Amino acid sequence: MCGIHAKPGPAPDHDAIAFVDDAPAVAPAPQACAGSRRRRIWELDSRAHCPIIGVCLPIATLRRVVNKVFHGRNIDKEYELHSGAVGECRKKTALAQGIQRELEQRYTLSLRQASRLRSTGELADWWNATSQTDLGAALWTTLTHPRCSPELAQRALGEAHMLQHQAGAAVRADQHRLTALLDENATLSQALGRAQSRNSQISLTHATQTDRQLRQILQLQAALAQQDARFGELAKRLDALTAGTPDLENRVALAHQLQQQAERIEVLERSLVRTQQESERRARLIDAQARELKQRETPAHTAKMVAESAPVKRLDDCAVLCVGGRTASVPLYRHIIEGTGGRFLHHDGGEEESAAKLDATLAAADMVICQTACISHDSYWRVKDYCKRTGKQCVFVENPGTACLKRALTEFQTARAV
Repeated sequence: MCGIHAKPGPAPDHDAIAFVDDAPAVAPAPQACAGSRRRRIWELDSRAHCPIIGVCLPIATLRRVVNKVFHGRNIDKEYELHSGAVGECRKKTALAQGIQRELEQRYTLSLRQASRLRSTGELADWWNATSQTDLGAALWTTLTHPRCSPELAQRALGEAHMLQHQAGAAVRADQHRLTALLDENATLSQALGRAQSRNSQISLTHATQTDRQLRQILQLQAALAQQDARFGELAKRLDALTAGTPDLENRVALAHQLQQQAERIEVLERSLVRTQQESERRARLIDAQARELKQRETPAHTAKMVAESAPVKRLDDCAVLCVGGRTASVPLYRHIIEGTGGRFLHHDGGEEESAAKLDATLAAADMVICQTACISHDSYWRVKDYCKRTGKQCVFVENPGTACLKRALTEFQTARAV
């Protein structure tokens, strides 16, 4: 026995919730009639109850109708609720009447449209057009219409049955697609979460960098403001100095001219020194040639030659400085001077050694031998000026040979003895 079970509410009208008899009553098949009275659900073939309840009433609406009719709260599962409602619609029961009222109210617009149909053909055409868009309204309106023939009712139930199968297949396919979409959504959600995490980390890094750069910008702006303030202060001081010295620009121009003239004078003085050195060198060369020519004409020339060939006397603890000379002759100079007991000092005359070193070497020497043919003009001028100021003996030698060196040493010894 099939029935509807509900938790009792306050004061139900029936002694028990309605049950369906074990032997279902089969309603007569719908017959086309000339009247306008529409059929009720308990007047339809029992085969029509299941599709009507399943298609035309959503399960939530059916549960609401059951609760309303029996003044309780239905506790059956969906299949039990559907089966009990189908059994109740075989006869004119309270639940069948409640379902009838719900369907009439739910499909009022469709029933009103179909009421203008006057033949089974028109109703069939209406069924064909409406069942594609609203199967529940088309099924209920067609089966209860007074012009619905048994053939049209059979056709409507068959098509509704097949549409239910197709809808079930579509639902299953949709469920498969939904499951796949849910899996894909879960995967994409995980990927999205990882991407959002990376994006948050990147955003945090960028925010940190931005904050650091903003602090640097503020520091630079502060430093720039200090520089601007300092510049403004210096500009004010310059304006004050300029205002206090009306001829400042003329003085600056004169100072620039004086600097240029000083540089020009220095260049000219150097040129003059070189010219004087060249003139003195030529004069000494001419004098030497004249003396040599004169000595050759006198018997004293022979005596001088003998004196140059004679050994040099001792120069114990005497520092002798040779300025200039050929590089190959320096060892010979050292041998001759140190052979007499003297201390040998040497300066190349400014070719590689500095002029500042020349002054220090001149201060340490007792005697200076300057070879004018192998010395720079500046060094020659320095030697001559230094010896003149200090009174230190200086012998200028034209020929860098050893004979001239010995003669200079002899002259030094003679002057020293005097």
